[in-house]
Amino acid sequence: MAPFLRIALNAYKMGDLPPLSEPPICAIKMKESVSTERGKTLVQRKPTMFPPWQSTFDAHIYEGRVLEVILMQNTEEPLAKATLGVSVLAESCKKSKTNCQPEVWVDLHPSGQVLFAVQFFLEDTCSIFRHVVIPEDGVTTLNRRRGAFKQPKIHLMRNHQFTATFFAQPTFCSVCKEFLWGFNKQGYKCKQCNAAIHKRCLEKIIGKCTGTATNSRDTMFQKERFKIDMPHRFKTHNYRSPTFCDHCGSLLWGLYKQGLKCDECGMNVHTYCKEKVANLCGVNQKLLAEALSQVSQKSMRKSDEFHPGDVDVYQDISSDTNPVPVAPPRSVHLTINHLVFHKVLGKGSFGKVLLAELKGKGQFFAVKVLKKDVVLMDDDVECTMVEKRVLSLAWENPFLTHLYSTFQSKEHLFFVMEYLNGGDLMFHIQDKGRFDVTRATFYAAEITVGLQFLHSKGIIYRDLKLDNVMLDKDGHIKIADFGMCKEKVFGDVRATTFCGTPDYIAPEVSSMSILLGQKYTFSSPFQGDDEDELFDSIRTDTPHYPRWISKESKSLIELLFERDPSRRLGVVGDIRTHPFFRTINWSALEKREVEPPFKPKVKSPSDCSNFDREFLNEKPRLSHGDKMLIDSMDQAAFAGFSFVNPKLEPLIGK
Repeated sequence: MAPFLRIALNAYKMGDLPPLSEPPICAIKMKESVSTERGKTLVQRKPTMFPPWQSTFDAHIYEGRVLEVILMQNTEEPLAKATLGVSVLAESCKKSKTNCQPEVWVDLHPSGQVLFAVQFFLEDTCSIFRHVVIPEDGVTTLNRRRGAFKQPKIHLMRNHQFTATFFAQPTFCSVCKEFLWGFNKQGYKCKQCNAAIHKRCLEKIIGKCTGTATNSRDTMFQKERFKIDMPHRFKTHNYRSPTFCDHCGSLLWGLYKQGLKCDECGMNVHTYCKEKVANLCGVNQKLLAEALSQVSQKSMRKSDEFHPGDVDVYQDISSDTNPVPVAPPRSVHLTINHLVFHKVLGKGSFGKVLLAELKGKGQFFAVKVLKKDVVLMDDDVECTMVEKRVLSLAWENPFLTHLYSTFQSKEHLFFVMEYLNGGDLMFHIQDKGRFDVTRATFYAAEITVGLQFLHSKGIIYRDLKLDNVMLDKDGHIKIADFGMCKEKVFGDVRATTFCGTPDYIAPEVSSMSILLGQKYTFSSPFQGDDEDELFDSIRTDTPHYPRWISKESKSLIELLFERDPSRRLGVVGDIRTHPFFRTINWSALEKREVEPPFKPKVKSPSDCSNFDREFLNEKPRLSHGDKMLIDSMDQAAFAGFSFVNPKLEPLIGK
């Protein structure tokens, strides 16, 4: 693995820039140097980072990688910026005699400076330098919000490990030999053998991936099943016109001897791709896959003829046991023209949440807006559909955020949800410092009811944190943000995706075991502070409990922090019977008949005083992407997203 820099944002100077009432935001854009026909250019492949002051971020050291540092008044208004090479920072760090942590003032244009503290690490030795600063009272303070993250989805197909990939240059599909069109993550690329394919060609892969060729299992498979064992006869070749590699799909660069050409089938490959090409000389994978598909379909039809009583293994069994009536198409549709946006309520890696009013109706909603290009880039289309389905279920439970409508434009996806103007628990705990036992017990009980409802539907909620627990105007909780949910988790079914927010992630998720393929199911959070130290702490440390915490509270937390999920409270035993909840009347609580111990101050249906000023001060507008990029997107990926809840139809139709 490549060495990396750990960079701390320690201070800033405004210089000749106008003074600000609050500290500016520092944005970090990491860009890569990419060769094109017109020369080298810089491409940003990772999302922009907004690290808080006095925090750190990591940057691996690659040739040509640069950091663009932008000082901003808010996330929409840049003030000054500078670009510097990662390797330049690394060299200054290596030459430093101050324990490998030199401080560097970076000059910004047109004015201003940012102070970096830089540490150099080798990938395998970074743990030696880790440290955690613990407050004197031993209590970790919740002083900032943390965004959730998710490991890129891996699509397994015949040992290939395909991930959605941004292709910085025109690339051919190795199966159908057509271009991967667009300016986004237009297709998949195998992490092991670098084969590039269309998403639609995923099912047409017939060869297993091993990263080798001549004696690979792929070759043996084709040889034994189809009597195919045809090695290519590659020779160095001079190409007189632009030519693309038939394996990885990218251009064969250079002026002469750009690659290898097979004398028999004419296949063109990079020299470094030769060892990854299977012995399929003269075989058209696309046609063979289609032929195999037809044979499979005929076989299934014959099976139906001879065994009419058998269950079709390709049938969705749930449709028999839990039939869903097909609703007639609705004539009423919600669009952006029905809404007026007033405030920004929150932002994150997902997009924005805006306060919106239904024109002329005086009805207010919280509208979550996702950019389609970001959803496609992160391969999150299915996650978005999962979020819609879970939100649709939420009407069956009083402690989940309710959804009124989903609709889309050419560039955005919209979730129109109930506006919970009591704010989130992170806002209130920052204001209060900590909740008393009565208030904490009440919130924990209502959260328990909400989570148990989801579990009964086979859904695990994988991003439980204070930011995602809202209060309505009466003080009851509502769990929000279902983008990390996993469906159909029943019995022995397990989830495998490495996702969540670091401070709240479960021990089995944070452990290296999940990176090695072990699976997990319903889980509880574990807190920490430093992201690198956090995962080690979750797996190994005994958490510190302050002296003021009650005996019942400590007992409950210890049982929920059990590292073995098979022994954790909720999997073993009934969480509702724990002494911590002895004051709770569960039957009344489930009906929202228990009076909340705290009622937020809400002046009107549109009041947003319980939300962070950081967001409210921003202009409530939609951010837009590049027009060419938008035009290139596959809109069919979002088919079936839009719907209107019957409860909203009368308001729209009037």
